[in-house]
Amino acid sequence: MMDDTKQFIDKLHDKQQKDEQNRQRQGKGHPEKKLPNKQH
Repeated sequence: MMDDTKQFIDKLHDKQQKDEQNRQRQGKGHPEKKLPNKQH
């Protein structure tokens, strides 16, 4: 049972890491969202 829990946590962390990388990539694609003062 402990092994299953560790596997689950590993998968969860892997997914979170991928989500974070995707978010950073999208942020680079839309810099105006990160720098609102650039619109003025």
